[in-house]
Amino acid sequence: MAFTTLISSAEVAAHLDDPTWAIVDCRFSLTDPDKGRRDYLAAHIPGAIYAHLDDDLSGPIIPGVTGRHPLPSEETCTARFSAWGIDAETQVVVYDDLSGMFAGRLWWMLRWLGHDAVAVLDGDWRLWQAEGRAVRMGVETRPPRIFIPHSRPHLLATVDELLHRRADPALRLFDVRTVERYRGENETIDPVAGHIPGAISAPYTANLDANGRFLSPGELRETYEGLLGDTPSTEAIFYCGSGVSAVHDLIALEVAGLKAGRLYAGSWSEWIADPARPIATGPVP
Repeated sequence: MAFTTLISSAEVAAHLDDPTWAIVDCRFSLTDPDKGRRDYLAAHIPGAIYAHLDDDLSGPIIPGVTGRHPLPSEETCTARFSAWGIDAETQVVVYDDLSGMFAGRLWWMLRWLGHDAVAVLDGDWRLWQAEGRAVRMGVETRPPRIFIPHSRPHLLATVDELLHRRADPALRLFDVRTVERYRGENETIDPVAGHIPGAISAPYTANLDANGRFLSPGELRETYEGLLGDTPSTEAIFYCGSGVSAVHDLIALEVAGLKAGRLYAGSWSEWIADPARPIATGPVP
C-alpha cells in the first residue's frame, strides 16, 4: 500500500532498512538558508538524504519575473529525483521541523510529475526526536534510479490565468499566509504588502493541532467544505509568499478526502514582481 498524504513515525521506523523507501530531509530556514543542512549533518533519520529548498527544490530567480522560489524545470526535477534513487517503485517520505511547511514542496513536486507514493511525516522531526527514535550523522546517498516523469500540468495555475480569471465569480483563490500578511498589516518578507484581489484567507497553520500535527480528516473536511462552497476542490487555487507553504493546504485537502487542488507556484512574490498587477489590503468584504 502506497502512502500518499501523511505517514506516522512508527511506519517510517519500520522501513528504515527498506531500499524501496527513500527518506528526504527538507529542513530549512528562510532567515538562515544553511541551517537546515547543518541540522541534517548533525542528526537526521537514518538513511535520509538532504534536499535544500534553494539549491534543490527551486529554479533560477529572474528579477522582475519570477517569485522567490520558482519551480525547477521538469528536466531538472527528473535528473534530481533519479540521482536521489527515486523511481516508480519507490515510496518517498519527506519531513522537516515545521509541520511539513517545507517538506510539502517536495511532496507537491513529485505529485506534479506523476509520483503519488510520497507522504509527509506527520509530527515531523520534532516528534521523531521526542519519541527517542534512531538518528544518524553526516551525509547519506542512495543508489541512482531512473525517474520517468508523467507531468500533470493541470495542478499548476499561472499568473496569466489569474489575471484572466480575476473577475470570474467561479474562481476560488486562497491565500495561506498569516492573516496579518494577507491584510497587508505585517509584511516582513516581501517588498509589497497585501494580497491578490479576490483571494480568501486560509492560513495553513489552521490545519494543525496544538502539537503541530495535522487535524483529523473529519475536522479538515469540515473546514475546507466551508471554504470551497460549491466550487470543486480540483478548481481551487492556493498561493502563499513564494509557492512553498501553500502546498500545506493542498495536503490538508487530500487528508480531508477531497481531490487535489491547484498551486499558483509563483505566488505573492511573483505577483508583485510586476507593479502593474493589482493588489488589495484589509479583510475580504
